[in-house]
Amino acid sequence: MTIPFLFLALFVLMFLGTPVAISLGLAGSLTILLFSPDSVSSLAIKLFETSEHYTLLAIPFFLLAGSFMTTGGVARRLIDFANACVGHIRGGLAIGAVLACMLFAALSGSSPATVAAVGSIAIAGMVRSGYPQPFAAGIVANAGTLGILIPPSVVMVVYAAATETSVGSMFMAGVVPGLMLGGALMVAIYLIAVKKNLPAMPRATVREWLSSARKAIWGLLLMVIILGGIYSGMFTPTEAAAVAAVYSAFIAIFVYKDMRFRDSHKVILESAKLSIMLMFIIANAMLFAHVLTTEQIPQQITAMVVEAGLSPWMFLLVVNIVLLIAGAFMEPSAIILILAPILFPIAVELGIDPIHLGVVMVVNMEIGMITPPVGLNLFVTSAVTGMPVTSVIRAAMPWLSILLVFLILITYIPSISLFLPRMLGM
Repeated sequence: MTIPFLFLALFVLMFLGTPVAISLGLAGSLTILLFSPDSVSSLAIKLFETSEHYTLLAIPFFLLAGSFMTTGGVARRLIDFANACVGHIRGGLAIGAVLACMLFAALSGSSPATVAAVGSIAIAGMVRSGYPQPFAAGIVANAGTLGILIPPSVVMVVYAAATETSVGSMFMAGVVPGLMLGGALMVAIYLIAVKKNLPAMPRATVREWLSSARKAIWGLLLMVIILGGIYSGMFTPTEAAAVAAVYSAFIAIFVYKDMRFRDSHKVILESAKLSIMLMFIIANAMLFAHVLTTEQIPQQITAMVVEAGLSPWMFLLVVNIVLLIAGAFMEPSAIILILAPILFPIAVELGIDPIHLGVVMVVNMEIGMITPPVGLNLFVTSAVTGMPVTSVIRAAMPWLSILLVFLILITYIPSISLFLPRMLGM
């Protein structure tokens, strides 16, 4: 009775319009009160344990770094640098927008932040140069999903915390898939641009390229600081996030001078609001996961899967179907925290690498960011462009096929995501 009640309560509350975080917390609390021998005090203890989870401390710092980068004009300089690199190619502005999304993703760790920062500049630039607005909007909405695949990624931090895997290994596992997906989008843009004769910019001179690189170098250095610091052993991923936040504030205020010191409290306040919202979801999702673990639901499901003789490829197929459906209705961090404790032990039992499973889940969450009705990137793109959400959905859907093919490759060719961690001995 425990398992049906837990999930029935969750879905009923969500159907009634209760926020996801509150639905998770209430479903878990009611299950403990009615069916579990655990005392109510265990709820408070679990919530306290969530707040002191060291790995999760990286999230507010990465969000703060992303806020300073967005407000401080780094996105504009990265777009200029990307255009100087590839703008002369047919469809170069669109390819440059994808490259800018990849670069900004490596700074912010957030998909909506990537769409907001790059889209607010790149889409308008493409439209002025003769690109159809739906074409430009669809590209940025899809390329923005790289924000949770290319490290540092907030969603990867959440997965690592939920499964107690290495954050560093997850970050490294996202590098090759992120480059592959960005490259696939660029190739598709080029083929369409040649067919439709989309415009190309004049080739940048060496002086123009050096000038754009010099202006963008302070932002690009953050990638070196974060990843280089982690893998050189100088600091942990959580410490890297704190360093990134301080560095981002420094270059926004004192180097680029796009904002004044007196305005920094506004950025801190906005990132704090976002952090509180996300951490509230995480706390309640971990409470829900605590009930799953206490009632040994993952162990029961694992036993059922093993007895059913499900092979690894069939299990991964089921995982993708479940995650694609969930991604259309829920926030990625909540999905990871609910399903990872269930899927993780089954994957281990079937011999699937936990890091590979993590990348598969993250790619599914990418697709969820552009899948209606709750795809967050769709709403952010709509806000940036002024287009109706329905128009953004139509614009984004053709590019979704690339992400689905990419998901199949990532799912059934584990070496794509595991190559770099194994090469580095992680």
